[in-house]
Amino acid sequence: RLCADDEVLDMMEANDNHSEEHTVAEFVEFCLNGRTAKSGTWTSKGVGKYLEGGKEAGGQLVDQRFCPRIVGGELRYNMIGDSLFGIIHKKPKEGGISAVSGTGSIYTFYGPKEKKFASLTKNFLGTDLETVMPALGLEGEPIPLWWTSDFINASPPGTPEKEEKWIVGEFNCSCVGISKCLAACIVDDSPEACFSDISKKTRPKLRELVIWLDARLLLFLQTKRRRNLRLLQLGTISRLVQWMCPLSKE
Repeated sequence: RLCADDEVLDMMEANDNHSEEHTVAEFVEFCLNGRTAKSGTWTSKGVGKYLEGGKEAGGQLVDQRFCPRIVGGELRYNMIGDSLFGIIHKKPKEGGISAVSGTGSIYTFYGPKEKKFASLTKNFLGTDLETVMPALGLEGEPIPLWWTSDFINASPPGTPEKEEKWIVGEFNCSCVGISKCLAACIVDDSPEACFSDISKKTRPKLRELVIWLDARLLLFLQTKRRRNLRLLQLGTISRLVQWMCPLSKE
């Protein structure tokens, strides 16, 4: 059915899990024109005006199905090219729907051969992966060097594993986070954080990541892609190596 302008929407902000209530009319006004007299009072960090400038300026809204099972968490597949490096189960804080860092979410790390997710992994790597780039209108382009895919279970609880349907909530290849490195992230509470703050137990896994990236980068270069692609990948690995080997406090 169609919602009337005066019907109230109960919304939750994805980046910090705070809730707000607004009428349909206020929500539409905020999306189109931002904070105005017609949009009501918003506590969101966002400014709205999501279509400003049109397609050329990146204006867009994503109409995405809501999956109630997000409360049980999502799976982040950390990919290096077409190879799976690791899986992270990201569970939102109780009562929330977003599992971004800093919101009280719980992260559990698994290897690429984790049996719990064997069916999803087999289907994604063996069947779906080759269709990703064409589906995005990028047929003929290589899969990114380093990227992630976030999966949300869209099946009713109790569905047999082999029959489960998983929805991709996000692909990311422009700002891939390294969850195990959060201790080295400089924020207001830790302005002097650095690589030494990462536990010694975790560091070998990070070095393994660099080795994987290095091997995949060489494979990319051997395919003799366009010069600008080669430079892009070289710049990526160069920055990563510099980040992984900073001056330490030790």
